[in-house]
Amino acid sequence: MPYLLPAPDNINAQDRRNAGELQFSVSYHAVFPARKHGGPEVDDLPEKKKRNKPKKSSSPSGGVSRRDFLKISGVSAAVPLVSEVAALASADQVKELGPGKVPVTLNVNGKKLNAQLEPRVTLLDALRDRFDHTGAKRVCDRGTCGACTVLMDGKAVYSCSVLAIDAQGHEITTIESLGEPGRLHPIQQAFVDNDAQQCGFCTPGFVMATKAFLDQNPNPTPEQIKHGLGGNFCRCGTYAGMRLAVLQAAKTMKGA
Repeated sequence: MPYLLPAPDNINAQDRRNAGELQFSVSYHAVFPARKHGGPEVDDLPEKKKRNKPKKSSSPSGGVSRRDFLKISGVSAAVPLVSEVAALASADQVKELGPGKVPVTLNVNGKKLNAQLEPRVTLLDALRDRFDHTGAKRVCDRGTCGACTVLMDGKAVYSCSVLAIDAQGHEITTIESLGEPGRLHPIQQAFVDNDAQQCGFCTPGFVMATKAFLDQNPNPTPEQIKHGLGGNFCRCGTYAGMRLAVLQAAKTMKGA
């Protein structure tokens, strides 16, 4: 609000009626004497110099601008959506099987075995219940103990955790193919020689796990044997005899 100067005593009545205008006029020219019509503009803060603000760069330090960043973010967000749409499109092309029985063909010990199985049937159940290969044992039925171990393409797997329908096209090897009475496989003979079983329920799984292990490690160390058979459990605790059996089988198979 401007500072109002008191009106002088010698002004007439008309001027007093227009006191507000007069007071504003007097006070304005008294406070801002240098600013008149057509006069120069007064700088009320001469000590404060105006600074030219630098123009903001769209890409600071030569990096990515905000606009480019938003474009990149939009593209990155769209890629998973496109991939998901493509995955859904390909999923529509997959043939659904079940829930009823479907034809399943398995290659077990070099022989093709055919059966009508529901898609939910595991390889373990197919081997035991349909093909009469009972060497693999059902113990935990959740892929933790290793008693159901068989070889799939030379690799040890828990047959209770593999669907029979997914095992098609793979070479399945079970304990039944390793030896026969009177002519044991070197691994089976080593287990007998080192008393590496007690109840025998886990023995087929250990023998198959040992077969896969020695095929990959023909000259194992005791520590490697301990690690290599870590996926199989023996509730009777005959681990010492089993490790000695693996060492004996490694020597026998290497000399064969």
